[in-house]
Amino acid sequence: MILLLIIADDFTGALDTGVQFAARGIRTRVVVEPDVDFTACEAEVLVVDTETRHLPAANAYDGVFRLTERALRAGVSYIYKKTDSALRGNIGAELAALLKASGCRYLPFLPAFPQMGRITRGGVHYVDGVPVTESPFGIDPFDPVKHSVVTDLIAEQCDLAVRSFPALAAGDSVPRDEGILVFDAADDGDLYSTGSQLLGQGGLHIMAGCAGFGAVLPELLGIAAETPRPLPELDPRLLVVCGSVNPITLAQLDRAESAGFTRLRLTPRQKLEPGYWQSGEGRTELTRIEEMLAASPHCIIETNDRGGNQPTADYAARLGIDRETLRIRIAGSLGCLVNSIFTSPSLGTLLLTGGDTLLQCMSCIGVRELEPLCELENGVVLASFTYNGCTRHVITKSGGFGQESLLTDLAARIARH
Repeated sequence: MILLLIIADDFTGALDTGVQFAARGIRTRVVVEPDVDFTACEAEVLVVDTETRHLPAANAYDGVFRLTERALRAGVSYIYKKTDSALRGNIGAELAALLKASGCRYLPFLPAFPQMGRITRGGVHYVDGVPVTESPFGIDPFDPVKHSVVTDLIAEQCDLAVRSFPALAAGDSVPRDEGILVFDAADDGDLYSTGSQLLGQGGLHIMAGCAGFGAVLPELLGIAAETPRPLPELDPRLLVVCGSVNPITLAQLDRAESAGFTRLRLTPRQKLEPGYWQSGEGRTELTRIEEMLAASPHCIIETNDRGGNQPTADYAARLGIDRETLRIRIAGSLGCLVNSIFTSPSLGTLLLTGGDTLLQCMSCIGVRELEPLCELENGVVLASFTYNGCTRHVITKSGGFGQESLLTDLAARIARH
């Protein structure tokens, strides 16, 4: 019987929240399958990636509304709308869908992720000490965050009442307001104390937040009982496949290259021409990539142009490709590439960064479900899946997560284990 349904809007986000439960030994499934059969699922925690981050707001609303209705009919006790920790996506529309479908009076929303430097203070969301609109997420080329005041961001996509409140301490009463209630949090203690007051006063049947609040839910809901899973043995060879344009990830790639990682930047044609990897030239390039993997234990394949992405933008303009098609084609090209080299004996542990990249790579391989195992770093998830009877491991992370030395630190950790 499913105790908790987590609804995420992208694949990496689904994993970084699901792993908060799986790492504690709680039976957890992460699927890209909005029509999943609740009655056939044996997991305690089910995480569904609806892939609604880049959809029109009305479509995102409909997807979350229908999924919530089905979950409630199936008797799911708790529903958690997982949001992006930098407030990207259709947050207002999806929170409204959850609240309206549930029939509840209010929906508590705790957007902070203090472990990643993302806090909410006075109703304003901060990333590493600056309002989110002044962070790299404010200039995201595909999904820029336009509001640092959380209530303003939500109100742009829904007509429900939205109010902001300080974190709740022991003995505080839950506000009596209807609608979406946004709570501040500067640390994990704020998340836990607010959640505890909400739970004690019957206010957590539906809830929303990112992996930050997700990390305190196992203890709040009383399901954090088993021993954490040990790190499995991983192939020390590491291939980083990056489709992210986030400056945080770009700094990680530069640091890894300076430490000796072999780095391959795909050309605009390789990224944007449909069927490229099935062409004669593409097959020749795949052979060269396999040779690169065999020769170097640590490799990077990425979709960013050297010195900026203007060459790709110019190539897309010549083809008449709009920004959304550009995003889809780049992720699809990476998916086709990874699928083509997936059975190579030179392929070791995969690290995929960016939700679009993860989704397309797994889709091209034919994988619709990942099992989260543990976090290697905050927001960096180790997962496994079975393909043609063989279990393989993949490391995933959002483009905006991790310290500059993350890739070299992970390579060293895998080699030591």
